[in-house]
Amino acid sequence: MQYAICNLGIVPLRLEPTDTSEMVSQVLYGEYFKILEERGKWSRIRTAFDSLEAWIDNKQYVKVSEEDYQKFDSEDPVLSADLIEFISNDQQNLMPIPLGSLLNFTAFLNHSHTGNKTSGKMDKNRLIESAFLYLNAPFLWGGKTPFGIDSSGLTQMVYKLNGYRLPRNAAEQAKQGESLSFIEESEPGDLAFFDDKDGVITHVGLMMNDNYIIHADGKVRLDRIDHSGIYNADLRRHTHKLRVIKKII
Repeated sequence: MQYAICNLGIVPLRLEPTDTSEMVSQVLYGEYFKILEERGKWSRIRTAFDSLEAWIDNKQYVKVSEEDYQKFDSEDPVLSADLIEFISNDQQNLMPIPLGSLLNFTAFLNHSHTGNKTSGKMDKNRLIESAFLYLNAPFLWGGKTPFGIDSSGLTQMVYKLNGYRLPRNAAEQAKQGESLSFIEESEPGDLAFFDDKDGVITHVGLMMNDNYIIHADGKVRLDRIDHSGIYNADLRRHTHKLRVIKKII
């Protein structure tokens, strides 16, 4: 088994080992992972944070020892807290990193960071405040940043910024927590899940007060939610069918 860390700002993870393959997620600066297989210019990896398996370009990470990997894995995460910040290397060159990048190992990478940080478990009432940092971010399948994000990427990153782990996709996230019987039982930060015509959960958002939801659909936006699902006032129709609301914390 080999081990590695992302030394760049935002790196795509692909379904197959080719640049034209679907992007299923991203690794952000400082995130680390196991290398399961190397094939030409590509490696199949398993991320430490959410155990996602996907392909990454070999030029977009640096290998580390098992000892370093275990050290990384034993530390409480420290994350960048602004929409965009900068890392500087030993030549004083600047590299932008997005919100939620992992900052524990900047010294290991011979980098430095002087921006805002966040660490530890926060109160549940901070979740919606964090979600608003992504407001109007464009929808991007597999995205995890304010420059492009999908629905489960939004919920995962919001919870991550507040010290909690969620799986990467909506169907896996829906297996967490306690189911609620009614919308009225929900609190801001609870997760609402939505399914397609085949009953597959494909969408997720964060409940807010007064029957509003923040979610990624075209962009990160606020919409009304009722017992049927999400109502888009711009389109004057329901766009997502409610399956279940889960209390995660």
